[in-house]
Amino acid sequence: MLIFDLDGTLLDSNGVWLEVDKTFLARRGAPYTKEFHNGVAHTILSNAAVFIREHLKLEESCEAIIAELMDLAAGQYGRTVELKPHVRAYLDRCRAAGHRMAIFTACVPEHCEASLVHHELHPYFERVIYAQDLGVDKRSPRIFREAAELLGVQTRECVLFDDSLSACKAAKAAGMTVVGVYDSYFRETEPDMREICDQYIYGFGELL
Repeated sequence: MLIFDLDGTLLDSNGVWLEVDKTFLARRGAPYTKEFHNGVAHTILSNAAVFIREHLKLEESCEAIIAELMDLAAGQYGRTVELKPHVRAYLDRCRAAGHRMAIFTACVPEHCEASLVHHELHPYFERVIYAQDLGVDKRSPRIFREAAELLGVQTRECVLFDDSLSACKAAKAAGMTVVGVYDSYFRETEPDMREICDQYIYGFGELL
Protein backbone atom coordinates (compact mmCIF):
# COMPACT_ATOMS: atom_id res chain seq x y z
CA MET A 1 0.00 0.00 0.00
CA LEU A 2 1.42 3.35 -1.06
CA ILE A 3 0.29 6.19 1.21
CA PHE A 4 0.81 9.78 0.12
CA ASP A 5 0.72 12.98 2.11
CA LEU A 6 -0.83 15.89 0.22
CA ASP A 7 0.53 19.34 1.20
CA GLY A 8 4.19 19.62 0.25
CA THR A 9 4.32 16.05 -1.08
CA LEU A 10 1.88 15.75 -3.98
CA LEU A 11 0.89 19.42 -3.97
CA ASP A 12 3.16 22.45 -4.10
CA SER A 13 0.97 24.10 -1.48
CA ASN A 14 3.12 25.00 1.51
CA GLY A 15 3.62 28.48 0.12
CA VAL A 16 -0.12 29.09 0.37
CA TRP A 17 -0.04 28.53 4.12
CA LEU A 18 3.08 30.63 4.56
CA GLU A 19 1.24 33.60 3.01
CA VAL A 20 -1.92 32.82 5.00
CA ASP A 21 0.05 32.80 8.25
CA LYS A 22 1.92 36.00 7.41
CA THR A 23 -1.30 37.81 6.51
CA PHE A 24 -3.02 36.60 9.69
CA LEU A 25 -0.09 37.82 11.79
CA ALA A 26 0.24 41.13 9.94
CA ARG A 27 -3.40 41.93 10.72
CA ARG A 28 -2.43 41.74 14.39
CA GLY A 29 0.93 43.46 14.13
CA ALA A 30 2.81 40.27 14.98
CA PRO A 31 5.98 38.99 13.28
CA TYR A 32 6.35 35.63 11.57
CA THR A 33 8.84 33.74 13.72
CA LYS A 34 10.41 30.29 13.75
CA GLU A 35 8.46 29.51 16.91
CA PHE A 36 5.21 30.35 15.14
CA HIS A 37 6.25 28.32 12.11
CA ASN A 38 7.03 25.28 14.25
CA GLY A 39 3.74 25.63 16.08
CA VAL A 40 1.50 25.58 13.02
CA ALA A 41 3.41 23.58 10.40
CA HIS A 42 2.25 20.05 9.59
CA THR A 43 -0.54 20.07 12.13
CA ILE A 44 -4.31 19.72 11.90
CA LEU A 45 -6.13 23.05 11.80
CA SER A 46 -7.84 22.67 15.18
CA ASN A 47 -4.50 22.20 16.94
CA ALA A 48 -2.97 25.07 14.99
CA ALA A 49 -5.79 27.35 16.16
CA VAL A 50 -5.18 26.41 19.80
CA PHE A 51 -1.49 27.18 19.39
CA ILE A 52 -2.17 30.51 17.64
CA ARG A 53 -4.64 31.62 20.28
CA GLU A 54 -2.23 30.85 23.12
CA HIS A 55 0.90 32.07 21.33
CA LEU A 56 -0.61 35.45 20.42
CA LYS A 57 -2.75 35.66 23.58
CA LEU A 58 -5.86 36.31 21.50
CA GLU A 59 -9.36 36.73 22.86
CA GLU A 60 -10.83 35.32 19.65
CA SER A 61 -12.21 31.80 19.78
CA CYS A 62 -10.48 28.93 18.04
CA GLU A 63 -13.51 28.69 15.78
CA ALA A 64 -13.04 32.31 14.69
CA ILE A 65 -9.33 31.75 14.06
CA ILE A 66 -10.06 28.69 11.93
CA ALA A 67 -12.71 30.60 9.98
CA GLU A 68 -10.27 33.41 9.20
CA LEU A 69 -7.52 31.00 8.12
CA MET A 70 -9.96 29.14 5.91
CA ASP A 71 -11.15 32.40 4.38
CA LEU A 72 -7.57 33.47 3.61
CA ALA A 73 -6.87 30.19 1.84
CA ALA A 74 -10.29 29.98 0.16
CA GLY A 75 -10.30 28.99 -3.48
CA GLN A 76 -6.59 28.46 -3.91
CA TYR A 77 -6.62 24.66 -3.74
CA GLY A 78 -9.11 24.47 -6.56
CA ARG A 79 -7.46 27.14 -8.66
CA THR A 80 -3.79 28.02 -8.14
CA VAL A 81 -2.15 25.16 -6.22
CA GLU A 82 -0.24 22.94 -8.63
CA LEU A 83 0.99 19.37 -8.47
CA LYS A 84 4.68 18.94 -7.80
CA PRO A 85 6.74 17.95 -10.85
CA HIS A 86 6.34 14.38 -12.15
CA VAL A 87 3.62 13.51 -9.62
CA ARG A 88 1.08 12.47 -12.24
CA ALA A 89 3.62 10.42 -14.17
CA TYR A 90 4.61 8.58 -11.01
CA LEU A 91 1.00 7.93 -10.02
CA ASP A 92 0.32 6.65 -13.53
CA ARG A 93 3.23 4.23 -13.26
CA CYS A 94 2.13 3.00 -9.83
CA ARG A 95 -1.44 2.49 -11.02
CA ALA A 96 -0.24 0.60 -14.10
CA ALA A 97 1.82 -1.63 -11.82
CA GLY A 98 -1.28 -2.44 -9.79
CA HIS A 99 -0.22 -0.74 -6.56
CA ARG A 100 -2.93 0.18 -4.08
CA MET A 101 -2.74 3.88 -3.22
CA ALA A 102 -4.29 6.15 -0.60
CA ILE A 103 -3.91 9.68 0.75
CA PHE A 104 -3.34 10.40 4.42
CA THR A 105 -3.34 14.12 5.07
CA ALA A 106 -3.60 16.82 7.70
CA CYS A 107 -5.07 19.04 5.00
CA VAL A 108 -8.52 20.53 5.56
CA PRO A 109 -11.03 18.23 3.81
CA GLU A 110 -12.57 21.06 1.77
CA HIS A 111 -9.16 22.05 0.43
CA CYS A 112 -8.12 18.47 -0.24
CA GLU A 113 -11.31 17.71 -2.13
CA ALA A 114 -10.96 20.88 -4.20
CA SER A 115 -7.44 19.91 -5.26
CA LEU A 116 -8.38 16.30 -6.01
CA VAL A 117 -11.22 17.48 -8.24
CA HIS A 118 -9.14 20.22 -9.90
CA HIS A 119 -6.32 17.82 -10.77
CA GLU A 120 -8.62 14.82 -11.40
CA LEU A 121 -6.78 12.66 -8.88
CA HIS A 122 -9.64 10.69 -7.37
CA PRO A 123 -9.23 7.70 -9.72
CA TYR A 124 -5.73 7.03 -8.40
CA PHE A 125 -6.68 6.59 -4.76
CA GLU A 126 -8.96 4.11 -3.09
CA ARG A 127 -9.35 6.23 0.02
CA VAL A 128 -8.53 9.63 1.53
CA ILE A 129 -7.91 9.60 5.28
CA TYR A 130 -8.00 12.89 7.17
CA ALA A 131 -5.91 13.26 10.31
CA GLN A 132 -8.48 15.68 11.72
CA ASP A 133 -11.11 12.92 11.59
CA LEU A 134 -8.85 10.76 13.75
CA GLY A 135 -8.30 13.68 16.12
CA VAL A 136 -4.51 13.35 16.28
CA ASP A 137 -1.64 15.06 14.48
CA LYS A 138 0.57 13.02 12.17
CA ARG A 139 3.22 13.14 14.87
CA SER A 140 1.99 10.04 16.67
CA PRO A 141 2.82 6.46 15.64
CA ARG A 142 -0.68 5.54 16.80
CA ILE A 143 -2.34 7.55 14.05
CA PHE A 144 -0.35 5.71 11.39
CA ARG A 145 -1.37 2.37 12.87
CA GLU A 146 -4.99 3.55 12.79
CA ALA A 147 -4.64 4.66 9.17
CA ALA A 148 -3.24 1.26 8.18
CA GLU A 149 -6.11 -0.44 9.98
CA LEU A 150 -8.63 1.68 8.08
CA LEU A 151 -6.95 0.59 4.85
CA GLY A 152 -7.05 -3.06 5.89
CA VAL A 153 -3.28 -3.56 5.89
CA GLN A 154 -0.42 -3.96 8.34
CA THR A 155 1.95 -1.01 8.81
CA ARG A 156 4.82 -3.17 7.54
CA GLU A 157 2.96 -3.39 4.21
CA CYS A 158 2.84 0.41 3.82
CA VAL A 159 5.18 2.87 2.13
CA LEU A 160 4.62 6.46 3.22
CA PHE A 161 5.61 9.48 1.10
CA ASP A 162 5.75 12.66 3.21
CA ASP A 163 7.63 15.95 3.45
CA SER A 164 7.20 16.29 7.23
CA LEU A 165 10.02 15.22 9.52
CA SER A 166 7.66 14.58 12.42
CA ALA A 167 5.31 12.49 10.26
CA CYS A 168 8.19 10.46 8.87
CA LYS A 169 9.47 9.78 12.39
CA ALA A 170 6.04 8.66 13.56
CA ALA A 171 5.40 6.45 10.53
CA LYS A 172 8.81 4.84 10.88
CA ALA A 173 8.12 4.17 14.57
CA ALA A 174 4.81 2.58 13.56
CA GLY A 175 6.62 0.15 11.27
CA MET A 176 6.11 1.74 7.86
CA THR A 177 8.70 2.12 5.13
CA VAL A 178 9.21 5.86 4.67
CA VAL A 179 10.17 7.94 1.63
CA GLY A 180 11.01 11.52 2.58
CA VAL A 181 10.06 14.13 -0.02
CA TYR A 182 12.00 17.39 -0.24
CA ASP A 183 10.07 20.63 0.04
CA SER A 184 11.82 23.99 -0.15
CA TYR A 185 9.81 25.39 2.77
CA PHE A 186 11.32 22.74 5.06
CA ARG A 187 14.79 22.45 3.54
CA GLU A 188 16.44 22.71 6.96
CA THR A 189 15.05 19.28 7.90
CA GLU A 190 16.86 17.49 5.05
CA PRO A 191 19.78 16.13 7.14
CA ASP A 192 17.42 14.63 9.72
CA MET A 193 15.09 13.34 7.01
CA ARG A 194 17.97 11.56 5.30
CA GLU A 195 18.92 9.92 8.57
CA ILE A 196 15.40 8.75 9.44
CA CYS A 197 13.86 7.85 6.09
CA ASP A 198 14.46 4.66 4.12
CA GLN A 199 14.78 6.83 1.02
CA TYR A 200 14.88 10.58 0.43
CA ILE A 201 13.97 12.23 -2.87
CA TYR A 202 14.07 15.75 -4.25
CA GLY A 203 11.18 14.94 -6.56
CA PHE A 204 9.14 12.11 -8.04
CA GLY A 205 11.10 12.26 -11.26
CA GLU A 206 13.85 10.36 -9.43
CA LEU A 207 11.48 7.38 -9.11
CA LEU A 208 10.55 7.20 -12.79
